[in-house]
Amino acid sequence: MAERLSGGGPPMTVLDEPGSAGAAARTVRRAGSGRPDRRPALLLLPALILLVAFFVYPLGTIAWHAFTDPSPGLKNFIWFFTTSTNLDILTRTFTTGLWVTTTTLLLSYPYAYAMTVAGPRGRGVLTLLVLLPFWTSLMVRTFAWTILLQDTGVISRLLGTIGIGPVHLIRTQTGVVIGMVQLLMPFMVLPLYSVMNGIDRRLVLAARGLGARPASAFVRVYIPLSLPGVAAGCLMVFVSSLGFYITPALLGSPENALISQQIYVQVDGLLQWGHGGAMGVVLLGLTLALLALAALTLRRTGKQVLS
Repeated sequence: MAERLSGGGPPMTVLDEPGSAGAAARTVRRAGSGRPDRRPALLLLPALILLVAFFVYPLGTIAWHAFTDPSPGLKNFIWFFTTSTNLDILTRTFTTGLWVTTTTLLLSYPYAYAMTVAGPRGRGVLTLLVLLPFWTSLMVRTFAWTILLQDTGVISRLLGTIGIGPVHLIRTQTGVVIGMVQLLMPFMVLPLYSVMNGIDRRLVLAARGLGARPASAFVRVYIPLSLPGVAAGCLMVFVSSLGFYITPALLGSPENALISQQIYVQVDGLLQWGHGGAMGVVLLGLTLALLALAALTLRRTGKQVLS
């Protein structure tokens, strides 16, 4: 584009080059025209469509059945909260999730720490062992635990040789916790490792240089710095454990069934879509409430640490 300059002589025409001040001025004028560029937002459209089709719509359908099947109202929720069996199953589900989360944290924390102190080759081997469960079918892993936890299985025999067994593990809540811990350990190890790998070890050495014992320096310096990884891993494991179905169904028994199994019975066995939807809505609501409470607690804890 050309611009005309008036002066003492004849009019002159100046051609703008791509990188000249004139091109920059035109770019500024277009940016300040008041019309936002919506093209980047279109990149989110495919993900939004998938989210609505595979998450929002099924969730809305379940909630619709909970409030309308067999008749509109809160009858399904009244049935849920007035039936002692449902409350026992809900309590058992959250208790199992707490046991799984605690056990997974106790096993994963030293493992993730070992990954940070190991050499490149050792770290590669440990990472491979963590990722290996992702390459194996969930059904195969669960059936493998079914064999291992049998009364005549390897674990029971091993405990018998050291004077503890034989221990009945299959069809018990303990067996369910063992199987779920093995399946969920990667979701605890990886967040822990990502945080621990960024901790400056010189801080622990500085604490020891100031007179702190090794254990005291580790507890008072290293562990607080790793708490974001602990929180992320615990939330992922706990929320995932609440919806487990295959592992409790194969390793547990009807006496220690979880809420996911009861939802399946209501929907597939009894065709009570309203009852199953109410149980799903209650589980979702309690999970979201716990997540909100955990986020609020972590925020207040972080402010106290910073202050």
